[in-house]
Amino acid sequence: MPRSNASYADLILPLAVPQYYTYEVPEELQAEISPGCRVIVMLGNRHYYTGIVRNLHNNPPIGYEVKPIISLLETIPLISEGQMEFWEWVANYYMCTVGEVYRAAVPSGLKLESETTVFLAGVHGEPRLSPAENELVDILEKSEGISIRQLAQLSGKKNVLPHLNSLIDKGIVSLEENLRELYKARTRDYVVLQASFQDEEMLKDMLDKLERRAPKQAELLMCLFQLTGHAEQPAEKPVPVSKPQLLATAGATTATLKSLVDKKVVSVQTVEISRLANVEQTSAKPWALNEKQTTAYLHILDDFKTRDVTLLHGITSSGKTEVYIHLIEHYLRQEKQVLYLLPEIALTTQIIQRLQRIFGNQVGVYHSRFSDAERVEVYHNLRGIIKKDSPSFKIILGVRSSVFLPFENLGLIIVDEEHENTYKQFDPAPRYNARDAAIVLAGMQGAKVLLGTATPSFESYLNALNGRYGLVELLERYREIELPAVRIIDIHEARRKKKMHTHFSQPLVDTIQETLNNKEQIILFQNRRGFSPYIECTDCGRIPVCKNCDVSLTYHKKRNQLRCHYCGFTIPNPSQCPDCGSHSLQTRGFGTEKIEDEIRILFPDARVSRLDLDTARSRKTYERIITDFEDCKVDILIGTQMISKGLDFDHVRIVGILNADNMLNFPDFRSFERSFQLISQVSGRAGRKGTQGTVFIQTSNPGHVVIQYFLKNDYKGFMKHQLHERQAFKYPPFYRLVKLTLRHKNFEILNRAARHLADELRKDLGERIVGPEFPLITRLFTFHQKCILVKLERDQQFSARRKIIQNAVDHVLTNSNFKGLHSIADVDPYS
Repeated sequence: MPRSNASYADLILPLAVPQYYTYEVPEELQAEISPGCRVIVMLGNRHYYTGIVRNLHNNPPIGYEVKPIISLLETIPLISEGQMEFWEWVANYYMCTVGEVYRAAVPSGLKLESETTVFLAGVHGEPRLSPAENELVDILEKSEGISIRQLAQLSGKKNVLPHLNSLIDKGIVSLEENLRELYKARTRDYVVLQASFQDEEMLKDMLDKLERRAPKQAELLMCLFQLTGHAEQPAEKPVPVSKPQLLATAGATTATLKSLVDKKVVSVQTVEISRLANVEQTSAKPWALNEKQTTAYLHILDDFKTRDVTLLHGITSSGKTEVYIHLIEHYLRQEKQVLYLLPEIALTTQIIQRLQRIFGNQVGVYHSRFSDAERVEVYHNLRGIIKKDSPSFKIILGVRSSVFLPFENLGLIIVDEEHENTYKQFDPAPRYNARDAAIVLAGMQGAKVLLGTATPSFESYLNALNGRYGLVELLERYREIELPAVRIIDIHEARRKKKMHTHFSQPLVDTIQETLNNKEQIILFQNRRGFSPYIECTDCGRIPVCKNCDVSLTYHKKRNQLRCHYCGFTIPNPSQCPDCGSHSLQTRGFGTEKIEDEIRILFPDARVSRLDLDTARSRKTYERIITDFEDCKVDILIGTQMISKGLDFDHVRIVGILNADNMLNFPDFRSFERSFQLISQVSGRAGRKGTQGTVFIQTSNPGHVVIQYFLKNDYKGFMKHQLHERQAFKYPPFYRLVKLTLRHKNFEILNRAARHLADELRKDLGERIVGPEFPLITRLFTFHQKCILVKLERDQQFSARRKIIQNAVDHVLTNSNFKGLHSIADVDPYS
């Protein structure tokens, strides 16, 4: 790669700052540095960061003193020019900074940052210390330096900074910044025969001596020969053997091995190894496609000749995944990489097994349930840095962050369940939609995109109907299995006639018992975790709320606590009302935890499991719950929307949607679209193999438009009905939305700032501005908040109007009357 002897470098730092930072390139680095390389720099007087070189030039910056780059971490660029262009597109479109994209795109292990270490400088003159200061000094006396984070943990104090500042002023402690490297390579020791003992005579003499004087060392050496095959056929080169394997096989100790090392008979070599699982290569072939699938497969390939994006609209259990597998095989034959995007981590458990059965070690997995070290190794793997025992990935199976991986020869992106809102990143920035970003990424790399779903998003479907995307349909289930029968249960009427068992209608209870008797499985869906959404005092009506957010606290029975699902604030479950002292506290509503309790009472012999954010916080727990259900070790699976997306179970006959009204009555212009999609997806888990399944939908509004269209299985009709309203009220897919959220701890300042921003925006954008209005949750993390919605036409002026919005926001943020104001810009906020 050609190098430039440039004197200055513009750097991307992992910070929410709009500009690049310019640093001086030391003379000794000028011949080696290039765009995309990582460097260590100091920002301010103390903090170190890992920067990415964006540009090299000889133009000194004006207005500030230039600091030198401290060190260059590699001479081969970590980030390609194409990746940086993609980062800049994401930052520009989603109204954030490139530094925020960098922070999200690169695993933490590749971003060295400084950490403040606290040292005890000595207690001079025994100054008067507060109890809190004395406690910190006692902790520091037992250490040779400790991070502020560790000091807070050991002291049990949430904020140690005021006490630390006091100790610094008294000269008792000092601070030091040290670089902290998060990623550490995994290593393994290998034992190898020294080259000098490759000579047969020398080796025989050594074995004779060892057998007389050190028989255990001789046994260990003979075991090494057996493991390497040297005992039967001497090798031309020494063959290394894993140290743990050798010691375990020989039953020897490390002391015995050390004696052989000291005699220079063998040596121990430390080798970096991969953390990534090495899957045994199989010779399995993809299952043969049926006639409908073959037609769809060929149609997709034909569409790709003239279009970059194709929508595969295939109903649940129509065999979309097998079509994906044949497409992957097609692109691998062309030596191309494939990105397979999924909306939920939980789905990777099943899909990875199907892909590895066919493609073995070529499949890599990338998501947040993997350790950061594993994600670093996947990142390096795609850059061609392959460690010992590491597979070489051609297919990446991942969630939304996978779009930022360093693909060099991308041929196909599959976006499975493309309608899912979990492809949208909500917090923190960048607030991108991975589906839309993947389409842009594919365009930059000359790749094709397949969007697959049973219930397309309105945007994708409209693009397909208008000819912008290709459209391929699979409208029959695999092997012509019937769609599940649907039974609508009017729970309002059932309660009136006293035919409800807590939250279960009589027909649902009867059918669950019949299904259990037939040794078949049941899925129960309730899209709310916890035991109860809130508790209420029946005497005074008080409902406990979060101290940081304007939301009620959710009751979790297992932990016997009330929890805020936004900020994490918790309190013990009160035994009496703090206002009136009454003991009449009642739970209201129900979540998955309560459903689990009630099911165990109604069906005591059933094996029950629950899949939600509370029960599946780790990758292993996810996999265990899904695998147990797949292996029929669980009869009834209760869950949130985690269970709705693409999971394939052979023996599920009944699906129960326990409270459809929760979805239908949500205050969001997409609530009907989301409800139809979610009901369809959950229902699609029933009767996927063999006999027809049944879906029970419990609702107090059986005549609702969503339910009626679902009963007719008329997604196109439902979409047309909704699009008429969307167009009339200027909502997507006909308009783009930008949501501006202002936050401040002072309610009055927030109100004034919001009015001021709305007035500024209306000067240029007029009636496109809606608000300011209070959102559904008016206070979050102790900050009051107000929102302004901007509705923009889908035309060529979108980029210019984004700049108008950004300038107006910057104008308000720099106003001295609104100090402490925070703003969040969210483009396509409800996508």
